Amino acid sequence: MLTVLLSKGCEIELYTGSPQGDIVGLSDKIAKDLHGFVREPDSRNVEYTTAPYCCYDRLLCALVRPRQRLRTYLRSLGDYTIIPGSTLSLGDSQQFYRSDPENPYHTYIEQTYHTTVVTASIHINIGISDPETLMRACRLLRMEAHLYLALSASSPFLDGKMTGYHSTRWGMFPKTPARVPLFENHEHYIRWTEEQLAIGTMQNVRHLWLSVRPNGDRRPYNLNRLELRICDLVIDPIALLAIVAFLETRLLQLQEQPELDPLISSSFSAEELMELADTNEAAVARNSLDAKLQHWQDGRTLSAREWIEELYSENSLLAKQQGLSCFLSPLRKILREGNTAQQWLAQCDRGLSPREVIVSSIQEAEKRERELEDKLCQQIAA
Repeated sequence: MLTVLLSKGCEIELYTGSPQGDIVGLSDKIAKDLHGFVREPDSRNVEYTTAPYCCYDRLLCALVRPRQRLRTYLRSLGDYTIIPGSTLSLGDSQQFYRSDPENPYHTYIEQTYHTTVVTASIHINIGISDPETLMRACRLLRMEAHLYLALSASSPFLDGKMTGYHSTRWGMFPKTPARVPLFENHEHYIRWTEEQLAIGTMQNVRHLWLSVRPNGDRRPYNLNRLELRICDLVIDPIALLAIVAFLETRLLQLQEQPELDPLISSSFSAEELMELADTNEAAVARNSLDAKLQHWQDGRTLSAREWIEELYSENSLLAKQQGLSCFLSPLRKILREGNTAQQWLAQCDRGLSPREVIVSSIQEAEKRERELEDKLCQQIAA
């Protein structure tokens, strides 16, 4: 049965720098001169956010067009471009470059976390207005967030070297607070957040850094969306739309089958589920699609690739009914050819250096965006 698609939007963090792959901090200039872009604590990356759309075609344009404006602006400053990847692939992770020296929260971040937070990522927001439905969705996604990291991993390098991780970003990112429960209901989330603010493990309501969290205009009280925060930067907009469609399809399935709630259908306790989620995320940060995982429902072992393929097949009819199949289908290419990190590491195995890999990816990303702007966005506008 056809239902209304959920609203969705993306927060996109990007590095800027030279065509040779060196990251250069320009966010103070970009945020000042270019509408829709905001700076992060470190000046080397900048962020833009799409409006929430139900329509995937409109979301695609909202992803591509600001990036084209950014590229034009960067060229006006000099020989600058957008750098793919989710870590300081070619350096420098030893130095923090403040974008706003007068901001006390930025001071706290620099002093507490240093450059472990100077990463680029994609945050996917899905509109869910009912708070208890939202909490149920957050519980399910907490147990499966690692699958989205497996599809998006794009940070195998740091300071010009291979790190041994497919997502160095998530491997080193300071999840905060260190232990976060599966929230039983909205009241539990409110009570827990107030406690963290009181004891100082959270500096403010935004200081909840984990794979998925409730979001809204007045957290923790007024909530209207789920925010999936675990994904590395997906530089190809078509691949990103496939990941968004995979997420939406799973949430639509949960609407039809609320018994998928991990607190209902798992053989593990709530405490064990929390530990299992952390363990699976750590495994995927290192090996992405090839990571060996333990399923939250029955404890069986399978790879991230196998788990994703199971969900893809399980929801293929639902995706077709909702008109999502064409947007979801590029997921098959990621499963077949590997995510960005796996492709980059394969190029290194063939003899390329991390710098050569990044330079090639810069060129490919720019070409891909031009194609999308020319062929897709103009058609939609017409």
